[in-house]
Amino acid sequence: MATYVVGDIQGCLQPLRCVLEAVSFKAGRDTLWCVGDLVNRGPKSLKTLRFLYRMRDQLVAVLGNHDLHLLAVAAGVRKPGSSDTLDAILDAPDKDELLDWLASLPLVHREKDYTLVHAGIPPQWSVKQSLAFSREVESALQGRDKLAFLTDMYGNQPDCWSDDLAGTARLRVITNYFTRMRYCSADGTLDFKSKGPPLEKSDRSPSAMIPWFHHTGRKAAKDRILFGHWASLEGVTDNPRAIALDTGCVWGGALSLYDLDSGQWTRCRCEDGKCQEAHTS
Repeated sequence: MATYVVGDIQGCLQPLRCVLEAVSFKAGRDTLWCVGDLVNRGPKSLKTLRFLYRMRDQLVAVLGNHDLHLLAVAAGVRKPGSSDTLDAILDAPDKDELLDWLASLPLVHREKDYTLVHAGIPPQWSVKQSLAFSREVESALQGRDKLAFLTDMYGNQPDCWSDDLAGTARLRVITNYFTRMRYCSADGTLDFKSKGPPLEKSDRSPSAMIPWFHHTGRKAAKDRILFGHWASLEGVTDNPRAIALDTGCVWGGALSLYDLDSGQWTRCRCEDGKCQEAHTS
């Protein structure tokens, strides 16, 4: 029995099948973990969601920003973006079943001494705190206030956590940390503009924002974090406890699969959401 973690799929079903076949993944024996962004931008969002739903008993997944966006669009509180590939899901006869399952997923999952999250854990929070804050958002998403949460979750403010936050502001900053964060300051102030790879230390100004996983004083520094969301890292963090899974499949990069037990990587090169070649290292 093996446990594999896959990077941002984003509706690229053929590369997902490719990496699973490459490791002889067997439902009922093996388990697949997903770092979120299961759908959108790729060519097969509906088929990908159905594929994952069918194997849900062998699946652990957290929500990414594109998954939350789908829920907001489906609820009618957000307009589709010009690059969205969600129409097939929104028109599907099994839409409600699929979206109810999607909304039931957590933002953070902890198991096997690993923490699974889409974007990361901010410097000022431990994993235990992160799980508690994640449950606040999950309760809102799965409760009577779902529409209010989805309506108000968009926005860049507040850009830093405070224990005094409540209501919409509190839920929004929690969601942004777990699904949108890349660069931040030591106190957790978010930088939403920077998306590229980190600068060399010699090129940084003293006040520069740095990747969340490079803050040496962060509370979760000793934990092993599995995350996606940041394709321009190309899977490289220079931190063995921050394991980056998003290698830009939907952008012509690769879909990455990581074996938790062996540490082995399997990657499928992609083009237009289709598998070009797979290799294991």
